[in-house]
Amino acid sequence: MLIAYVASALVLTAAPLDDDQLPPDTQLTILHGHGPSDGAGGVLGRSSNGSLLGIDSIKNFSSYFYLPGIFTDPFANDLNISFPQFTWPYTMVGRAPFGKDDSDHTTHIHAPIIPVNIDLRLADGSIRFCTKADGTKVRLFRQAAPHVTPVLNSPVFSNARYSSSERKTQFTDAVHRASFFKVADDDWHTILEPDVKPARTMTLIRGTYQFATDANCNIVLVLVDEGTFSSKLFPPNSSDTSTIIGGAEHDGDMTTTDITTLLFPDTYLFFGSNCCVLGFHSFDLEPGDDSNGFRERRYVFAYASWISPGLFNGGFQDVTALSHEMAELFADPFTNNITPWWLAPFGLCQDNLETGDVIEGLPNAVFPMTMNGMTYHPQNEALLQWFASQVPSSAIHHAYSYPDETVLPTPSQSLTPGCGGPAGPFAKQ
Repeated sequence: MLIAYVASALVLTAAPLDDDQLPPDTQLTILHGHGPSDGAGGVLGRSSNGSLLGIDSIKNFSSYFYLPGIFTDPFANDLNISFPQFTWPYTMVGRAPFGKDDSDHTTHIHAPIIPVNIDLRLADGSIRFCTKADGTKVRLFRQAAPHVTPVLNSPVFSNARYSSSERKTQFTDAVHRASFFKVADDDWHTILEPDVKPARTMTLIRGTYQFATDANCNIVLVLVDEGTFSSKLFPPNSSDTSTIIGGAEHDGDMTTTDITTLLFPDTYLFFGSNCCVLGFHSFDLEPGDDSNGFRERRYVFAYASWISPGLFNGGFQDVTALSHEMAELFADPFTNNITPWWLAPFGLCQDNLETGDVIEGLPNAVFPMTMNGMTYHPQNEALLQWFASQVPSSAIHHAYSYPDETVLPTPSQSLTPGCGGPAGPFAKQ
């Protein structure tokens, strides 16, 4: 999940603002910090346990790495509910990279792109307008469609040259290959096949959002309450058609074999006083029936906002959030890859295989790329070897990050829950 935080506005507008309206040049900024990073000598497995059983979802493979550490129950609220663990299983997108034969190892995944418009309403549900200086009223409605073509032309869905691939490929495939560079065949690729679907609209009632407009009443950004956003995104049951995902599943725009992008226009989430979430990856879980062998259905997707220039520091703009979430989705499609506790160099403490979270708060987090007439800003990602504390790294060029291999010069350290310190006798052998 990509999280940023609101900073104070630089300049106020002359016109009076509504109590839920932000100045048009409000800036959003990433928190920065510092933390230690020290290798602990983990070992990566070199075989696959196959795909997850009992699910109807995207192509996936499972494997593992070895590292003494401490496992914490992700469903427990108490960090003391932990125990030593040595083997850390993981599931990733695509075919397994291990083993060399004459077969084609490329996985093609259907990748719907669903633009989601934002419709701002008054408390009674009526249309909300913004009044320009000349008295003209403009409906507060932001379309996502203008961002579709730039996204299609971006490194996420278009091919570019990377050191991890002999041929041009997509950003997420290049990062994926970087971790398994020394064990995968040249033809081991995991390719997204984009398919633009009809736009959908999320209607928000006043009190659940804040917003900013420019002098022409064009919406600059929208901040949405996270609980409201989730309730309008996820279907409450398998027959729902009113939510964004429920309607898309019902119409066949999202299927269990897809990786879907829900593309929003400068739409960010807040929870309480904390802001902002720029994107997350997850899946909608629905029951199976006799048509699919009663396997649970997992509809995998990434919510990501297109980011206009100037809203965030650190170079975060255009597809930073989408690249972050898609790379994390490849590494942890079902959000259940638990790792030893790690501390990112900027102070974030977690215990999961979230490859973008490790780097998002660093000053060199993005990797600018010029292609198709535009400079894009995908985010650098931590590689599997960083989480496994492998010394030396078995990734491309012994790296721990990619595409910029210098962002993480050393691997993580296996820590106690909450990152209070080295994991005692489980930190090193």
